[in-house]
Amino acid sequence: MILWFATGNAHKRAELAGILKGHEIRIPADAGIAGFDPEETGRSFLENSLLKARALYRRLARRGIRGPVIADDSGLCVDALGGRPGIYSARYAGPLQIGSVSLGDGERNALLLGELGKRMDRSARFVCAMVLFWDEYRFYGVQETLEGELVAPGEEGRGKGGFGYDPILSIPELGRTVAELSEEEKNRVSHRGKAARALAALLAGDGAAGDPCQS
Repeated sequence: MILWFATGNAHKRAELAGILKGHEIRIPADAGIAGFDPEETGRSFLENSLLKARALYRRLARRGIRGPVIADDSGLCVDALGGRPGIYSARYAGPLQIGSVSLGDGERNALLLGELGKRMDRSARFVCAMVLFWDEYRFYGVQETLEGELVAPGEEGRGKGGFGYDPILSIPELGRTVAELSEEEKNRVSHRGKAARALAALLAGDGAAGDPCQS
């Protein structure tokens, strides 16, 4: 089945393709849609995910393309920072500059660790809300987490894999950061992997999810 993924992020596309094997994952650029980047005005991961799915569905429909759309919104929530950066994770530049998109991953990670300082409460989690959008009236949403801890005070990120905040979130039971995991390990434990497998179960179900015309 062809699944349209509402992202321009090649890392996310590769991750989803590795989880939803047997399905062809296409992104807006594959339909000639350049610069797909709808404004994320939602107040939660789920609202933003649904917003992106609906936006891509409508743009595809205007081009005569019909098919299920998957969208996700994800981020890092740090307990000691009141849940920041949360839905602003990809464009975070500190509590007074929410919405900035000027920082690279390394700069943003350093900023967040500096903001956390020497606090001993390092608990944090990745959150992913993912939507399977069949049409304007029918969709499914799931939300999953990957629980962990930010690296110890004075420690920098570890690992070369992944992207974003992966080098600074450590998984205690594995003794490694997300960036130190292999692709298979990450897909198995990650927030996005868990959410995608929940949607995969719907796609592989008894047909209820596979027929958008079924009442």
